[in-house]
Amino acid sequence: MRILALETSDRDGSIALLADDRVLAESALEPRQRTAQSLAPAVRALLVQIGFRPTDVELVAVATGPGSFTGLRIGVTLAKVFAYAAGCQTLGVNTLETIAARAPVDAQEFWAVIDAQRQQLFAALFARDERGAIRYREETHVVDIDAWLETLPPGSTVTGPALAKLAAQLPEGVKMLDSDVWRPTAVAVGLLAWKSYSAGRRDDPFTLVPQYFRRTAAEEQWERSRATEDRG
Repeated sequence: MRILALETSDRDGSIALLADDRVLAESALEPRQRTAQSLAPAVRALLVQIGFRPTDVELVAVATGPGSFTGLRIGVTLAKVFAYAAGCQTLGVNTLETIAARAPVDAQEFWAVIDAQRQQLFAALFARDERGAIRYREETHVVDIDAWLETLPPGSTVTGPALAKLAAQLPEGVKMLDSDVWRPTAVAVGLLAWKSYSAGRRDDPFTLVPQYFRRTAAEEQWERSRATEDRG
């Protein structure tokens, strides 16, 4: 199966082309441009590089969140439009699962964390089962940074791009995975999507949406304003 994979949840976005679980090509998005400017041209260039037409793609895999609200919207929108135009399938992949998939095999239980701004994190706890497959211990959720740090006993293992800011705050005895595997990648998105597709999972491109896991600041402000008006 020929797969186009998109990862736009992070400021360092990427795209990749795979054939089943074999990586054909990958490319980082231009960091000096907004994702809305760089994504479509990058996809077009990668297809040309491999010699694919858009209709050769059979599955578009995309990170659906958590992550940058704007980046997620752009990535999911392009995935839906591409799938509709090319007549192919789509699959959304959780960003924290993508990060977890990059952990080395000796990481048996670990947290994956993304900066959620406002002194909060998007976090999930993962562990390997008896077959080595990565499973959730705690599903994706939003947590205050201080509260999360207090839950980490010595011997805990952590990964994820939020560690770029949090490394110095980690309690003594907490292990960080190598920074090379902290960030989500399009290759990891594609590999996870291939596994899910092979297991029978499908997403409807018309109903696929980003998974923000929290309200936007504008939505929260609107709710506060409405509450104030109701009290008045």
